[in-house]
Amino acid sequence: MRVDLLTKEFPPFVYGGAGVHVDELAKVLKAHVEVQVHAFGGPREGMSGVTGYPDVSELKDANGALQSLGVDLEIAQGTAGADLVHSHTWYANMAGHWSKLLHGVPHVISAHSLEPLRPWKAEQLGGGYRVSSWAEKTAYEAADGIIAVSNAMRDDILRCYPAIDPKRVHVVHNGIDLDAWQPDHSEAGQEAAKATLARLGIKQGVPTVVFVGRITRQKGLPYMLRALREIPQDVQIVLCAGAPDTPEIMKEVIGLVDELRQTREGVIWVEEMLPRHELVQVLDNSTVFVTPSVYEPLGIVNLEAMAVSLPVVGTATGGIPDVIIDGETGVLVPIEQVDDGTGTPLDPDRFVADLAAGINQVLADPEKARKMGEAGRKRAEEHFSWKAIAERTVAVYQAVLESVAR
Repeated sequence: MRVDLLTKEFPPFVYGGAGVHVDELAKVLKAHVEVQVHAFGGPREGMSGVTGYPDVSELKDANGALQSLGVDLEIAQGTAGADLVHSHTWYANMAGHWSKLLHGVPHVISAHSLEPLRPWKAEQLGGGYRVSSWAEKTAYEAADGIIAVSNAMRDDILRCYPAIDPKRVHVVHNGIDLDAWQPDHSEAGQEAAKATLARLGIKQGVPTVVFVGRITRQKGLPYMLRALREIPQDVQIVLCAGAPDTPEIMKEVIGLVDELRQTREGVIWVEEMLPRHELVQVLDNSTVFVTPSVYEPLGIVNLEAMAVSLPVVGTATGGIPDVIIDGETGVLVPIEQVDDGTGTPLDPDRFVADLAAGINQVLADPEKARKMGEAGRKRAEEHFSWKAIAERTVAVYQAVLESVAR
């Protein structure tokens, strides 16, 4: 069976969790099926089984959503010969939908996020947000199978798109490459980590709170920056945060970081996207990982932190409770949210206070924090290995093919 994976992000152009997911999924699926990858971003020289598509030159001045649909048309042409197409994110969903229509093959979608639950994207895309919302809705309602990365995501899909038959929506969590997220504690590894941390201005051997994520409304970074005003002065803060969605949110984050730096030392902001081995070194030097998201289908960053044996303080929203066991692998922070798709806390001050309390709870007991980190690594090993994810994904493919054949 030949399965074609359709994606906006694929190495070397990866900036979010969906890109990491497709990269890892492509590797492990090859043990079960023939895999072809179709990706945005232009040709991939020397990458076997990967076809990269540049932007359509005639649309270079068009809205970004239209540019994406132009690439989708080219991808749909390139999927001839596939037995099943599997698309990731709205950017590539229409390529999957058009492949289904053009070639008569089943279309499976992995739901990493949902446009109706990201209304702030209108800030970034303008009228293109209406185009992306149409593309997603059209593809989802016609898909032969949909993979939700968490139970909460499955509920969101059926709530946002009630025309979809619930039998077509399957839950398969994201996975983690456990070997790739294993710190190197050899003498050479420790020296390399020391050099990386020194270059970034990060101190070793001090309590450290770390955040990793894009600067976007859904990640909730402004709430975390307010919560960090309430943590002890001797705690180091490391923000691995870049790729802002809009100038407005970047301006807000800059202001909050500046305010924090006026009251304390040890606030390090790393805007560059670190290579994996350096990010592992940063995580391994930290005490607690924080995910203040107001919208998070699952959160691969949580799995990455757990794989490095870090306790995670995360918002009890979306798929995060599928990952964090409260009191065992970290702390779940309660939140009541506005029911308008934005995820905005009903009481922002309460959410900020609860977030600060969760962080302080972990910082106050280093031994318990260490045990939480160990439990997190064990949970990642037992429930989120890519080998298991590949087997569950292939089972979805087989179920879809059998359903279509009936």
